[in-house]
Amino acid sequence: MQANKTERGMYFDTHCHYDFEQFDKDRDELLTRALPQFGMAGVINAGINVPASRACVALSEQYDYIYAALGFHPHNASELTEGDLEILEELAKEPKVVAIGEIGLDFHYNHSDADTQRRCFALHLDLACKVGLPVLVHCREADEEVRDILLSRDIGGKVGGVLHCFSGTAELALEYVAMGFYIGVGGVVTYKNAEGLREVVRRVPPERLLLETDSPYLSPVPKRGGRNDSRNLVYVAEQIGAILGASADDVAMMTVQNARRLFGIART
Repeated sequence: MQANKTERGMYFDTHCHYDFEQFDKDRDELLTRALPQFGMAGVINAGINVPASRACVALSEQYDYIYAALGFHPHNASELTEGDLEILEELAKEPKVVAIGEIGLDFHYNHSDADTQRRCFALHLDLACKVGLPVLVHCREADEEVRDILLSRDIGGKVGGVLHCFSGTAELALEYVAMGFYIGVGGVVTYKNAEGLREVVRRVPPERLLLETDSPYLSPVPKRGGRNDSRNLVYVAEQIGAILGASADDVAMMTVQNARRLFGIART
């Protein structure tokens, strides 16, 4: 992997939540100065319900490097109404909306019951196909079911997407790649007990890897335990680079190109 000089030092964070209250005290300072100075090629802010999705669109309108994703997180699936889907479909027409998400299944917390999550997930997949946008997929303790749902609907072939904060096996990751998906890797790859994820990075084709933070959560080592933000992508890139025998700059450049390809974002 050879870095293009014009891309050197630039990062693309494909999953974060800068609309969350953890950023209320310093959001504008962070997004106006700190992140641009760090070097951001792009950020995708993911919705978890209608108010959050509206906030994602608003942030995308305010900051030129921020893009929006729309949807209901599985935790919020029980809130979804038919009217909400109509709102999301209308919001999807906004020029900087690039994905449907964060959507999926979470059978660890079960904040919404399983059947409600399945229905919400299916409706969002239908929406993604209707509006022609890739999906940001959340999957926790539902690996086989999420895979089977995406495979049966050929979501990878129709619109594509990314398995956000991937936590499955390398074999499962390769199945997703074969289906047309990308694999999202964040701060967890730096954790001592994350050898399984490091094996995923070793085996997945580099052109199918994406960087993410899930800010404000999942800060990498050595920032673990604190509030996360996109500047911490450097630690993720360093870890991936160590695995692949590449520099952090090479990883950053490669994953910027991968993100632009998946989300249809032209280089400016």
